[in-house]
Amino acid sequence: MSEYYALLGLTRDANEEDLKKAYRKLAMQYHPDRNPAADAEAKFKDISEAYEVLRDPQKRAVYDRYGKAGLGSGGANTGFGHIDIAEALNIFMRDFGGMGGFDSIFGGGRPQAEARRGQDIRVSVKMSLTEVAAGAKRTVKLKTLQACDSCSGTGGAKGSRPTTCSTCGGTGEVRRAARSMFGQFVSVSPCGTCAGEGTVNQSPCEVCRGEGRVKGERSISVDIPAGVSSNNYITLRGQGAAGPRNGPNGDLLVMIDVKEDDRFERHGDDLYYDLALSFSQAALGAAVIVPAPLGEERVAIPAGVQSGTIIKLKGKGIPRLGQGGHGDLNVRVHLWTPEHLTEEQRHLFQELAKREGEAPKRNSTFWTKLKEALGG
Repeated sequence: MSEYYALLGLTRDANEEDLKKAYRKLAMQYHPDRNPAADAEAKFKDISEAYEVLRDPQKRAVYDRYGKAGLGSGGANTGFGHIDIAEALNIFMRDFGGMGGFDSIFGGGRPQAEARRGQDIRVSVKMSLTEVAAGAKRTVKLKTLQACDSCSGTGGAKGSRPTTCSTCGGTGEVRRAARSMFGQFVSVSPCGTCAGEGTVNQSPCEVCRGEGRVKGERSISVDIPAGVSSNNYITLRGQGAAGPRNGPNGDLLVMIDVKEDDRFERHGDDLYYDLALSFSQAALGAAVIVPAPLGEERVAIPAGVQSGTIIKLKGKGIPRLGQGGHGDLNVRVHLWTPEHLTEEQRHLFQELAKREGEAPKRNSTFWTKLKEALGG
């Protein structure tokens, strides 16, 4: 069993519902606001990290294949790095904070900063196979909300200060108690007066009208590692839209779209190239040049090679994402038969036909070798 699965007490075939149930149960058990044990915080971070990887189909696929090494260090390849306690708390509140579970047990509402978090932004980046092999750098231009310069993102006019909300007393939430035959129940909801922030701007900024953010443009540089595939994405934390009144920024998700290269078939890190050979090249052997992701490669064709044979050029494929080494470039040999012959060619083939003999019998070693070449 893999480590992340073991942390959550799951098997590798666990579905999304199993994952959520296991994580929620353990998060409740080890949440640092609820568990005073010295190691509770570390365990809470570990299970949150495991959940964050396994809940994402792309990250889970990479983890299932390569383990933690495939996720990389610092998130360069999948946008993932080891999380801190603030991120762990945000993960829990993101998926369960609004469902009554966490709020009901601890009596607290959604954190004020999280309530004002800006939106995540998604952008798509197209890449060629050559760029995939070498890695690339892109600059993406964003039209999004950013902090208002006039009020420095506070939402208040210059010289003004926010005042404590009189409705909630600065807590950002309103509690309502109700009695029933089972006892007293307390419901907690964001304050409608201050939108859960705990403070109110009596003199809003004239530029942003109290929002603390305005529309703008900016450019972000993105380093894309070698070996990515379509639907991989890179998460740039805090590079999304600004939150209202100095709330935290959302994230920027850079979605990768790799354009197909007509020369190759890609299977993970391996590439396949179809090479057409004339009968004389196949019979006599030859040295040919084939395309590769970063240039060209010389291939020695052995004499007597059969159609369907695969010649493997080790390490000439795509870099392995998050790991050392490369995949292979596999050259598939195909015998090319001319459709139109000149008189001279026809004469030569007729002479050859008189001397080449009969084709091998079905039970000969030729067919055994051919099956091996074709993977049969």
